[in-house]
Amino acid sequence: MAGWWRVLPRAARRYPWPTNVAVYASLFSAGDALQQRLKGGPTDWRQTRRVATVVIAFHANFSYVWLRLLERALPGRAPRAILAKVLCDQVLAAPIAVSAFYAGMSILQGKDDIFLDLKQKFWNTYKSGLMYWPFVQVTNFSLVPIYWRTAFNGLCGFLWAIFLCFSQQSGDGTMKSALAFLRRKEDNALERPWAK
Repeated sequence: MAGWWRVLPRAARRYPWPTNVAVYASLFSAGDALQQRLKGGPTDWRQTRRVATVVIAFHANFSYVWLRLLERALPGRAPRAILAKVLCDQVLAAPIAVSAFYAGMSILQGKDDIFLDLKQKFWNTYKSGLMYWPFVQVTNFSLVPIYWRTAFNGLCGFLWAIFLCFSQQSGDGTMKSALAFLRRKEDNALERPWAK
């Protein structure tokens, strides 16, 4: 395991695109698998493969290209540049990423109306993302080297994937629904010992 920590930084510098995409996709897919486990059932690996397909085909690559374009357009780590990058990221990239996830998952799941989840959950999910991603991106743009930024997004995307995959499968795109589900699960776990 210790060897990975030495190899990964060199790979990220030498082969930034595939390394970042692989790290991003692995972490995001792991978030989906964990979300399924938190729901209490067995892991549906077909669902996780669909998530991985959407993430590899679009999200990870989009994130890599987008973050490079942002750095070229707004270079540096000055506060003004960082805030401009965060604003651009949330106004332009976030809606594209949320839309691509819901539409992509609907296509892979063979739904008749591939835009139904998008129409029902987009605004709630986008607003929920505004409570999380700006803080992530301030850290990303101010502290993380450019060749690690997509991987860092994947690391933070692990938590986002838990929420996003829950929303896509059984939530309404709000943090409130995800937290209510977790609270019900916790309450049920606390009640079970007394039932015996």
